[in-house]
Amino acid sequence: MKKVLTIAGSDCSGGAGIQADLKTFAAHGVFGMSVIVSVVAENTSRVIGIQNVTADMIAKQVDAVFEDIGADAVKIGMLSVPESMEAVAAKIRQYRPRIVVTDPVMYAKGGCPLMEENATDTFIKTVLPVSDILTPNIPEAEKISGMKIASVKDMENAARKICSMGCRDVVVKGGHAEGSALDVLYDGKEFFYYDTERIDTKNTHGTGCTFSSAIAAQMAKGKNIHEAVGEAKNYVTMAIKHSLSIGKGNGPTHHFYELYRSGLCEKDEGRNDG
Repeated sequence: MKKVLTIAGSDCSGGAGIQADLKTFAAHGVFGMSVIVSVVAENTSRVIGIQNVTADMIAKQVDAVFEDIGADAVKIGMLSVPESMEAVAAKIRQYRPRIVVTDPVMYAKGGCPLMEENATDTFIKTVLPVSDILTPNIPEAEKISGMKIASVKDMENAARKICSMGCRDVVVKGGHAEGSALDVLYDGKEFFYYDTERIDTKNTHGTGCTFSSAIAAQMAKGKNIHEAVGEAKNYVTMAIKHSLSIGKGNGPTHHFYELYRSGLCEKDEGRNDG
């Protein structure tokens, strides 16, 4: 079984962050592990508080995973402060995992900042260059690139600029745009487009976490970037289509809809794919 590590914040409401990542890994048939960098007290309506884990403890969690189990891919999510970013980047350079997918989480679904304002430069200098794939939404891509994005052409230009900062591939997500849900992938040479009909629902808590984790899982299993983004797009679209009206605000996506609909296959019971 392939192994995927998420380095991110914990969402006690279960819809985003570490919790969404581990659910996504499980849905894709990979073994999920986690390094918690922040504990976030949040629900579907608001963020109540954030407590960051020390840089030393972040580093020790990464060491614990790599000295014993290792990882076929790493997904990096919420990193609030420069100290966390520097600790994670140092460990990525030390262990050199084959695949690093980074979701530059800057805001919660309700708009609450999850990355300190003064930490963006540190993210660009430390985390972005150790990332293979970056998956910003439009506000995050604007912040990183320093560009205003109002069209598909702007998404392309921002992706090209972000790629030049040191990562290999960039997926600019169009969830905040008007019209269909168009994501644009730039692989350093060409642009690829992943378009689906926009689903009319407010229950989209954790979609960015889910999408990036699905890419990491697919690439751990041997898919190339183009295949992985396409499969991740299909998965997150399914999860949004069958999202859950849980809580008073933006409910979570349904990570296990296919499993709940089809159930476990009897022939797979007790099977060991290790």
